[in-house]
Amino acid sequence: MIEETKTSTEETQTEEATKLLIDKPSDFKFHAAYLAYSETWDKITSPDTRTELNGILTSLSKEEMSYSSFYRTLDEYRRHGSRHYEFSRERIETQRKRDWRKKRNKQERNSRYKGRH
Repeated sequence: MIEETKTSTEETQTEEATKLLIDKPSDFKFHAAYLAYSETWDKITSPDTRTELNGILTSLSKEEMSYSSFYRTLDEYRRHGSRHYEFSRERIETQRKRDWRKKRNKQERNSRYKGRH
């Protein structure tokens, strides 16, 4: 019976994890932070994590937290919530336009005469 009461309290805690609606469109910095919070909140499904996100936004709205620490903390949740957030950087190869034209012209010449023997 003790375990049942624990689960019922846990269920009430998960039901309380609702998205906060304390957006301030007149304050640009806070509005941008709210949009970042909202996007992260939508991607994450864990009720515990959502509750923590609510706490972070609440502390930002009460000016208990700076914007840089807010984004730093929010970034940790973004990385856990999305598999595609981090990406590996690939080397981008560039070439001059003249070299590209030479290569393309050579390919076109070769493709014209490939079929003929």
